[in-house]
Amino acid sequence: MTGGQRRPKRNPTRALALSAALAAALAAAGAAPPAVTPAGAQDGVLGGDGGNGAIEITAEEGIDWFRDAKQYRARGAAAATRGQLTVTGDELVAYYRGGEDGERQVIYRLDALGSVTVASPDGIAYGDTGVYHVEKQVAVLVGDDLRMITENATVTAEESLEYWEARNLAVARGDALVIREASRLRAAVLTAFIRQTAVGEAEGQRRGDIERIDATGGVHVSTETEIVTGREGVYDVPNERVTLCGDVKITRDENQLRGECAVVNMRTGRSRLEGRGEKVEGLILPTQ
Repeated sequence: MTGGQRRPKRNPTRALALSAALAAALAAAGAAPPAVTPAGAQDGVLGGDGGNGAIEITAEEGIDWFRDAKQYRARGAAAATRGQLTVTGDELVAYYRGGEDGERQVIYRLDALGSVTVASPDGIAYGDTGVYHVEKQVAVLVGDDLRMITENATVTAEESLEYWEARNLAVARGDALVIREASRLRAAVLTAFIRQTAVGEAEGQRRGDIERIDATGGVHVSTETEIVTGREGVYDVPNERVTLCGDVKITRDENQLRGECAVVNMRTGRSRLEGRGEKVEGLILPTQ
């Protein structure tokens, strides 16, 4: 998680480590606790996907085990952590396979309900509900205020927001938008590629910066002076340049230029057409 971002609140006097919650619930039911801790893991963790690490779950109001459904439900400021990724929500539901005859339980899916966040060194994503596919390392969020905040940009969406942990990328779908100061890039789908860099002297401390954003479907770039549209585009975030191609149109006041491709400087707000063998057309209106 990057600096200044919201972390889930954990009350040390009330947060329940999973092993303790399970032990109490199973003791009340007169059953022996299942073997849920992989060899070498600390107490309070469940098995991960068999290769990507164990999962620690805490909750302020309690954790229930539903043996027949093969799931655990954590309620009240619930948080699930595996490695450097943490999923939080009002309620978490963990689905597992295995667990019979001493077999190790393996969580393969986490459902998060209510005020959901997915935090990692790449940034933090927000949604109303979400699903984290543990084995694929993919989180999908939906809701009314979908957004992902990184060190150098904020990406929003209307339909869904995906975070691909192992590939360090996010996909925003449905009127997706990235804002950089007075400039905006909007499209049906935005795919943000994130680069992790080390920060500070602490080992493993990293932050995520968006390096490139691919835009597809009705791409629309607006700056303080121009509006540029096209079918697809690539946003070079560090250099603040967007390259659009496919029926490109540049509009400045009442003047218009058309071509196959254009480059927009998001820092200056100025654009230039690149014909690339195609005819460039323009409509320049008199100022008086």
